[in-house]
Amino acid sequence: MLPGWTNSGPGHWQTLWESTHPEYERVQQTDWDVPDRVSWLQRVDEAVFSSAGPVILVGHSLGCIAAVAWAKQKGAEDRVAGAFLVAPADTERANAPEVLHGWRPVPMNRLPFPSLLIASRTDDSALFSRSEQFARAWGSDLIDLGDAGHIHTAAGYGAWPEGHRLLLDFVARLT
Repeated sequence: MLPGWTNSGPGHWQTLWESTHPEYERVQQTDWDVPDRVSWLQRVDEAVFSSAGPVILVGHSLGCIAAVAWAKQKGAEDRVAGAFLVAPADTERANAPEVLHGWRPVPMNRLPFPSLLIASRTDDSALFSRSEQFARAWGSDLIDLGDAGHIHTAAGYGAWPEGHRLLLDFVARLT
């Protein structure tokens, strides 16, 4: 699990999925409020390379950008089976908080593994057209959730069972 800026709180779908699936692990960051790109990517690297086998990256918001930025490194395709990317944050948008500017530019490299991007038409962290650009650049399949906000707790996505079903279906297609 790769949460975004400020982490995923107790009612967030990532947290709730982890609570019922002990095999799901959160990549812990030293500072969730100041998302230093170098240290965040180092934490992703440590988590992925310490895992017993290929992993599925499950990113939300800035966690999606971290997954894509990390995937540029050598060996990523051997350690990751796929990426499930939900509501990627556009750190280049005009109203992006200054603390996210260190994540510019958004990586536009094709991922070396299969990926699924789930986006909303009413996400205040990325226009839907920008999410479409990300999906094309990253080689991701795209699911349009419609009016879903940032697909987080405040938008009504607590346990988000439909999202978990999408994750399980994605994993099944990979195996």
